[in-house]
Amino acid sequence: MKKTLIASAIAAATISGTALAQESNLPTVYGNIQYALTYTNVDGGSSDIAHNDNGSTIGFTHEHAINPGLTGFMKIELDGIDADDKSKGRGRIKLDEAYIGIKGDNFGQLWVGSDDSLYESAVDKIVNYYEVGTYNIGGNYTTGEGDLIQYMTPSFGGLKLGAAVQVNGDGDSQSGGKKSYPYQLAAIYSADALTLAFAMDSNDGATEYSSNAAEAPRNNENTYGLRAAYNMDALAVSLEYQTRKDAYDVVGVQGIYTLGKNVFALSYEMAEADGVSGDDKIDVITLQALHNVSDNLYVYVEGYLGGGDDGVYGVADKSEASSVSVGGTYYF
Repeated sequence: MKKTLIASAIAAATISGTALAQESNLPTVYGNIQYALTYTNVDGGSSDIAHNDNGSTIGFTHEHAINPGLTGFMKIELDGIDADDKSKGRGRIKLDEAYIGIKGDNFGQLWVGSDDSLYESAVDKIVNYYEVGTYNIGGNYTTGEGDLIQYMTPSFGGLKLGAAVQVNGDGDSQSGGKKSYPYQLAAIYSADALTLAFAMDSNDGATEYSSNAAEAPRNNENTYGLRAAYNMDALAVSLEYQTRKDAYDVVGVQGIYTLGKNVFALSYEMAEADGVSGDDKIDVITLQALHNVSDNLYVYVEGYLGGGDDGVYGVADKSEASSVSVGGTYYF
C-alpha cells in the first residue's frame, strides 16, 4: 500500500482528537483497514487475480510540551495485519514505523528511529502516492527506514534543510558485522503554490539491494533527486528526476485533479539502465480515480500499463504488462 493518501487522511482525522489526548495525557490512536481486488497480466506470460489486505495498520501518536516552544513527540505503527484472511495474520504483525523526537518553531525537528527517510519524503513522491502501486517505479536508493537519526531545520524564508544518518554498528544483527553510516541530505523550498526539492543518498550502507521495480546493479554510487511541484487550486502537477551512476536514471511526471469528493491522478514514469547491465528501458502509465464516500471511507480504481524493452517483465520478446485494482479503505 502506498501511504501518502492514508497519512494525509489520518493527520486530518486526528487533529480533532489532539486536544482531548493532551488534556488526558493519553496517546492518539489511529488505524485503517484496506482491501484491494487486483488483476494483473503479463503479455506472453501469466495472469492472476487476488483479493488482498492492502496495508491495514494501527498506530499510536503522542506529544507533550517540554517547555515553551519545545515539544516532545512519538509514534509507533504496526502493519502486517492481513485483514483479508484471519488464517494468514497470526504472528505476522510487524513494525512499520517507530520514533521519538523533539520539535519547535525555532529549533526545527530532530527524531530517531524507523520512519520514511528524508530522500523519500522530499523527492520520491509518485511511487508513494498510489494505493496498490503494482508497476510504479520510483527512485533507486538503498538507505533504509530503520536506525535513522534525522533532522530538519525550521523554515528560513520558505527554505528547509535536512540531514539523516543511518547507524549500522558492527554489533547490530542486521548489519552483518560491518559498520556503515549511510547518510542523506535534503533541501526543500516552498513559496506559495511552488515547491522545489533536492535530495541525495550516499548508498553506502551494509545493505546494497534495491527492491524497487528499477533494480540497480549493486554499488554505492550516490543517488541524486530533484522534484518540482505546483498546486493550482484543484490541479497539482509535479516532475521528478532521479539518477544514480552505473544504475538507473528515473523520470516521472504526475497530475492530480480534485473535483468535489473525487480525486483523479495520472502519471508517467520511465527508468533507463545506465550502461552497466545493458540499456534496458521500462516505463509505466498509471491512472487513478478515487471517491471519498465520507470523512472516514474512500474507494478507488487504479489502472497500470507497463512497457519497455523486450524481456523487462520476464518474457522473452515481450514488453507489456497491465493491471487493474479496485479497493476501499476505512480509516479512523
